[in-house]
Amino acid sequence: MRFWANLIGYQLVWFCAVIAAGHGWAWPGPLAFALFAGWQLANSRHRAADLQLIATAVLLGVLLDGTLALKGWCVYATSAPALPGGGAPIWILTLWGSFALTLNESFRYLQNRPWLAAALGAVGGPAAYFGASRGWHAVTLTAPAWHGVAALAVGWGVAMPLLAGLARKWSRPMDDVNLNLQELAP
Repeated sequence: MRFWANLIGYQLVWFCAVIAAGHGWAWPGPLAFALFAGWQLANSRHRAADLQLIATAVLLGVLLDGTLALKGWCVYATSAPALPGGGAPIWILTLWGSFALTLNESFRYLQNRPWLAAALGAVGGPAAYFGASRGWHAVTLTAPAWHGVAALAVGWGVAMPLLAGLARKWSRPMDDVNLNLQELAP
């Protein structure tokens, strides 16, 4: 049940943020993230790891989406509010944070499969941006689009195994404690 609730929660945040951004509204995505994160963290077996993953994923979003924006390879329908100096808008950074919350639940299987995580990131990252672009006009990959697509493929191809590996590393101590407690139970 946790798997499906986590996956559906993430997808709801994605749709809320992307559809709202496509209509020029920046805040529905962050509000949806706040609700999802609050629920997820309240029910998390790896709260500290999840918080670290959110911070790391948002930093990666600042780097990847910020670079895409500053280079002009990606134009966001709702670019404000953004970090000082421009770059990635807040609504897209909340998608990074929401995605981080899937790494100890619905995408847990990627923690020990770095090559699969890299492949899924390299394909799934650009696919999500295409969906946001074609379906809701939340983002535009400027011509020549291959610059942005290549950057997304490389960026997400690196980010996915990195985040999955960190999820494994940061959540492992709690898993070990739970296993030891189960061994002690009568």
